Amino acid sequence: MSDTPLIHVLHENDAWLPPLRDRLAARGLAYTEWHLGGDWSLDLDAVPPEGVFYNRMSASSHTRGHRFAPEITAGVLAWLAAHGRDVINGTRAIDLEISKARQYAALRAAGIATPRTVAATGRNAVAEAIRRFDGPLVLKPNRGGKGLGVRRFDTRAQALAHLDAPEFDAGIDGITLVQDFVIAPDGAVTRAEFVGGRFVYAVRIETGGAVELCPADVCKVPDQAGPVFTIVDDVEPDYVRRLEAFTRRAGLDIVGIEFVRDAAGNPFAYDVNTNTNYNALAEAADGRSGMDAVAAFLGERLRRAAKSRLRAA
Repeated sequence: MSDTPLIHVLHENDAWLPPLRDRLAARGLAYTEWHLGGDWSLDLDAVPPEGVFYNRMSASSHTRGHRFAPEITAGVLAWLAAHGRDVINGTRAIDLEISKARQYAALRAAGIATPRTVAATGRNAVAEAIRRFDGPLVLKPNRGGKGLGVRRFDTRAQALAHLDAPEFDAGIDGITLVQDFVIAPDGAVTRAEFVGGRFVYAVRIETGGAVELCPADVCKVPDQAGPVFTIVDDVEPDYVRRLEAFTRRAGLDIVGIEFVRDAAGNPFAYDVNTNTNYNALAEAADGRSGMDAVAAFLGERLRRAAKSRLRAA
């Protein structure tokens, strides 16, 4: 094993890596990959290699046959932190990535509004939660990813009927979220991207009624128009500052936060994605690159790690 500090990318999905690989290579940054899907073991008595460790574990890993990848990743991140390694999106990030309930608790603690939400486990408890809502509502898995399992209903009667349908998804962790559906007058939502605690850009997403809003090209559904992504500059500076403060407080080094505005223009954050991807068409039209910002951030942290190693030698 080389003692030269490297960027170590922790992930479970090769399909999402090409944009990052391209940007790291373009900047001449040395990196390696740790694929934590499938079989994996961790020797807790071993010493981690030198370098910077970037966690890109996804809440949707179970949909690719990697059911326990987030759990082993949490152990790896704790091991790295115990040895003083520089971890990007560490243990607090993985904790939020795999639980929307914990995301909402953290957002609200930071003074950021979220839609009214009730978390429940078991059919009877979910049904009782649904009866507490009047208007349009959403059922979603607590551990989701890519919008999988999310269903909107105009009435609670429709939502109650869905509990007996084969399409009902109680979630991999057994927790279902019942949530107010915030109606955006124009049907659009916004995703704000942050790297190193700083705002990069915002993307307006014309959903077209879709709930699977993964921006990566590999997420496209064949023969469907899907959502349309456009980089915009109309997010209020105060809201951006509040979101930036939240990312720093929550230990989210690289993250995308989605929010929707109601008829009065009030924003409600509803998703925190620490395995953030970027839309190539939107970036090509705008000229800004989220993944290049990520690569630059990783490069700076790698240089910092190398200097620290030299001082310690």
